[in-house]
Amino acid sequence: MDQKLKIKGGRPLQGSIVATGAKNAMTKLLVASLLSDQKCIFHNVPNIGDVAITVDLCREIGMEVQWDTEKKIMEVETPELRTSYIPQRFSGANRIPILMIGALLGRTRDDIIVPTVGGDLLGKRPVDFHLLALEKMGATIDYRVMKNEGAYLAHAHNGLNGTLIELPYPSVGATENILLASAHATGTTIIKNAAIEPEIIDLILFLQKLGVPISFIADRTIKVDETKKFTPAEHRVIPDRNEVASYALAAISTKGKIFIEGARHEHMISFLHKLREIGGGFYIKENGIEFFYASPIKGGCVIETDVHPGFMTDWQQPFGVLLTQSHGSSVIHETVYENRFGYTHTLKEMGADIELFKHCLGEKKCRFASCHHDHSAIFRGPCDLKPKEIAVPDLRAGFAYVMAALLAKDVSTLHNVHFLDRGYEDLVAKLSSLGAEIERVGEKAPYYKGLASKLVQTTKKAAAIQ
Repeated sequence: MDQKLKIKGGRPLQGSIVATGAKNAMTKLLVASLLSDQKCIFHNVPNIGDVAITVDLCREIGMEVQWDTEKKIMEVETPELRTSYIPQRFSGANRIPILMIGALLGRTRDDIIVPTVGGDLLGKRPVDFHLLALEKMGATIDYRVMKNEGAYLAHAHNGLNGTLIELPYPSVGATENILLASAHATGTTIIKNAAIEPEIIDLILFLQKLGVPISFIADRTIKVDETKKFTPAEHRVIPDRNEVASYALAAISTKGKIFIEGARHEHMISFLHKLREIGGGFYIKENGIEFFYASPIKGGCVIETDVHPGFMTDWQQPFGVLLTQSHGSSVIHETVYENRFGYTHTLKEMGADIELFKHCLGEKKCRFASCHHDHSAIFRGPCDLKPKEIAVPDLRAGFAYVMAALLAKDVSTLHNVHFLDRGYEDLVAKLSSLGAEIERVGEKAPYYKGLASKLVQTTKKAAAIQ
């Protein structure tokens, strides 16, 4: 049954919520726990689709999992690997399978087979940085077509060796894969131009607890020595800065006021800077951040997405919805993914004034400068948004549509709710507690079993509708 959200807009969001554990941290922590046979305990675990898919994947190869979704605690242990083959049903479900190469190369000398990378409809997810780095460490990696699906066949029959790796771009995924592989590599691995997102730092902290000798030696340079002994580890997952930004923008756009317990100031510096620039209100408290509508939102800002500590690419879709309510024109220049403005077509159909450009609008010259992608946009406001029936194509565009529906004066219907379930825990309950008029039509499964294949089946359908 196609689950739907029915949202009637026009109400300001008011109240308080608690930030969920970060999707992009917890999924990587699960993979990192595969490095050893020791027990790991995680706290503040988000009960979301991407975590459930990753649990299914890890169980497939031998992980034992105890997950208390009420207490948000998960205990995992992988005494031995049952297999190093990741089934094709996980192809396209999310971006985790590619990280299995780095995690498993040091744990087994057997061949590792993983399906091709997937996730949201944001354009190609190149993994060249991953593969070249792992090959430099001694891995052999080939691309194969198996059962009409793409897969990577990898092995390090003679083990991995530490080396110097300088990334041409501070890719989050490539940095994570190298960190995982380095734990079992002989000698020392040095990663230059590494990603330093909060989720990367969280992974480094967990690896240190696990027994990996790891340190920063310079700006964006990480040193990892061979791990002699792994130890049990207990770790609390950081709050999800994407969820925090999403609800903050929803509150301000609806002229409301909410407090998000657990929101971390140090994770949101670039976001808060742009929020203040356009007149959005926030107040930093000891245990979280309060966000509120202070005065009419001003246009005139330029946002250029970037790697951390820059403005995060996942923030730009919901921020774009807020800009439709601003007085004046603003620019968003997307430099991370080439196809992240697909959501604007639906917003325009709802009444937004948005114009797309194939060249860079802003000071930063990006890698898409001559690629003929729509990667810059001008948002003009304020606009009255009309209700619409929408097929959600991916996670962050999905929340942008939720925001647009909260602003429309009548009922909007959102299909493909499972994309939102990938990254937003208890979305309906949280928004309802803040005063939104929102209803889920169709029963939500308590566990996301089978979601991986469902994501793959509906991704092309959503793209066609959009």
